[in-house]
Amino acid sequence: MSDIRWPEKYLPGTTDNYVSNEVIIAGLTSAQVWPYLNDTTHWPICYKNASEIGFEDGAGPELAAGVHFRFTTFGMKVEAEVTEYAPPSEGSPARVSFRAWIVGSNEADASALHAWLIEDLPGGRVRVLTQESQIGEPAKQMAVMKPNPVLNAHQDWLKGLAQAAAAR
Repeated sequence: MSDIRWPEKYLPGTTDNYVSNEVIIAGLTSAQVWPYLNDTTHWPICYKNASEIGFEDGAGPELAAGVHFRFTTFGMKVEAEVTEYAPPSEGSPARVSFRAWIVGSNEADASALHAWLIEDLPGGRVRVLTQESQIGEPAKQMAVMKPNPVLNAHQDWLKGLAQAAAAR
């Protein structure tokens, strides 16, 4: 199976908080799941922890390489930039990564890389993997919480994507 491509700054095990979530679903394809991640108008439906999504320079609501956008999550307003973007194609998984930082903060003090992989598997299954590596004080605080709120929230997002794609 494929894995996430990490920039050195966000390499898991070297940051303040890291979470990994995955689902494997029978009866769906990456092409069926992709629109619910790529089109951010679906985010608040699939993921109750995302709101107030907006784009700069007339971009959006779909993600694209280099696009800058903002949203609210965990009660924090964040800015983001898409750093990797590849829709699903025959034999290749979909990949999306975005770097995010808290609005008004120094990016070096509080930032994250949130990466996604949507991959077709043999037997009519799809794998949806999301991982996030975070730096900064908010990340340190969430890392010691039990359960880790980011881990639980991202699992809800995966379930929401699967439900939306299945209901389509």
